[in-house]
Amino acid sequence: MTISTTTATKPPAEGLFRELLWVHAMIRRDLATVQCLAARVEAGAPAEEVRTTIRGLQTEGPLWKLRVNCLSYCRFVHHHHTLEDSLLFPILRRTEPALGSVVDRLEADHLQIAGYLDAVETAADGLETEDEPVHREQLAATLAGLAEHLLSHLAFEEESIGPILSRWHGPQAE
Repeated sequence: MTISTTTATKPPAEGLFRELLWVHAMIRRDLATVQCLAARVEAGAPAEEVRTTIRGLQTEGPLWKLRVNCLSYCRFVHHHHTLEDSLLFPILRRTEPALGSVVDRLEADHLQIAGYLDAVETAADGLETEDEPVHREQLAATLAGLAEHLLSHLAFEEESIGPILSRWHGPQAE
């Protein structure tokens, strides 16, 4: 399978880039919600209030409506990055060899972000089982690190591969 970047019979496939931006917008929006929750956790919000807020997130926005909570959100980001790593990046390497170093950085970002996502799950489990200040501090710090790295990654990905995705017409059979 190859990606055609020039086909006279098809309009530019900005849809793929728009889809990436849509997913990134949801990730940013929901991450902002989680960051506010992290600040409340660190400030001493009762564990029941935290759980209620997470349950409340399930009724807001498309990601949360798909039974997403804080830990499912982490799994969603893992899944999104896994799809990029296994489907999108190999095609980019093949069709746009000049982007090799960009793809290398994106893959390295995914590994680093995966570590943060795993750490969020661990910290959230710690808060769930033993509501101690150290668990609250750990969860808040981990969420802050995740936010910093994930937001930087999303911006870099959009800037570096967005123009290419906007030109693609989708997978074409060889």
